[in-house]
Amino acid sequence: MKALCWMGSGKVEIQTVNDPKILNPHDAIIKITRTAICGSDLHLFDGFIPTMEAGDILGHEFMGIVEEVGKSVDNLKRGDRVVVPFTIACGRCEFCQKKIWSACDNTNPNAHLMEAAYGYSGSGLFGYSHMMGGYAGGQAQYVRVPFSNVGPLKIENDLPDEKILFLSDIFPTGYMAAENAQIQDGDTVAVWGCGPVGQFAIASAFMLGAGRVIAIDRLPERLELARSLGAIIVDYSEQDVSVLTALKDLTGGIGPDACIDAVGLEAHSTTLQGIYDVVKTTLMLETDRPIVLRQAIQSVRKGGTLSIPGVYGGLLDKVPFGAAFGKGITMKMGQTNMHNYMKPLLERIEKGHIDPSYIISHRISLDEAPEMYKVWRDKKQSVTKIVIDPWIEKAA
Repeated sequence: MKALCWMGSGKVEIQTVNDPKILNPHDAIIKITRTAICGSDLHLFDGFIPTMEAGDILGHEFMGIVEEVGKSVDNLKRGDRVVVPFTIACGRCEFCQKKIWSACDNTNPNAHLMEAAYGYSGSGLFGYSHMMGGYAGGQAQYVRVPFSNVGPLKIENDLPDEKILFLSDIFPTGYMAAENAQIQDGDTVAVWGCGPVGQFAIASAFMLGAGRVIAIDRLPERLELARSLGAIIVDYSEQDVSVLTALKDLTGGIGPDACIDAVGLEAHSTTLQGIYDVVKTTLMLETDRPIVLRQAIQSVRKGGTLSIPGVYGGLLDKVPFGAAFGKGITMKMGQTNMHNYMKPLLERIEKGHIDPSYIISHRISLDEAPEMYKVWRDKKQSVTKIVIDPWIEKAA
């Protein structure tokens, strides 16, 4: 089969690799019908996530048709249409029983690597480094799905793939981000980053009762999508625009009730702080660029909530934790507990409350994916979301 493989920092290639096989009785083999490039994939592409190996298959947003199942899989059969969550859960451990699925104790065979870095290991992830399990990802024509008696969501409607594909990650991630923000009716919520997760965080904040959502970004196409959802936009690239000042002005000096950092470790800024972080990460004196995290801590009102769906990978510098303590804020973060959200959000799509496909700007073949990684990273061609059909040929 064809698959997109990581070959080193800044380099991905399409290669012909062996088809996946059933290895365990709870496995399923899925023929991928749609997959996507996630913003989190750029952290791998840019070399920020360790324990990647040349030849690793990327991709954690995918859906498809069941091709084969192991002998212990009784919830799926050949021909079923499924969306697969990016986190892998066993369904039986203490954390799965508590519905903290992304903290599953049994699905990361390389847990010792995570424990060495973070103290404890979370669940395995598709296509996201060996310290997170070393599982082959879904930017391919087929994928092996372990614990398929727990993970995949069977689709029993005729909605097109593009409307339900994002149940695999970014729609639940945006929704959990809004839920973690502890939004009360009428609250003002600030969202940094109007990429796909930010878009769904904005939409979800309104679903959960936010009175106003303030969307912060620098890219016109993303800000326009946010505006179309009803958000107030702040373009931080405009001359003399200070995000902190803008948020104070929009909230009567109090600050937003909740802030959502939908950017994470590769935040951009032309300020002195931004330059500082670029220099520190280049010299390997810091692993992440926490510009947005700093701004969110400084901006949120006293007693407010900071929700962090944006991925952070390591050690942060100059985080104003004294301000967080002094204001008595609540922070909630972590990988998405996918199984809590997939079915309820599917119902919202089925009822017409939201059509997640509105964020798609590019529909490509697998052969075009290596070049599109660069387009996605460099924010060219007004890109907002890239969806891949692994079975079509590259356009002439």
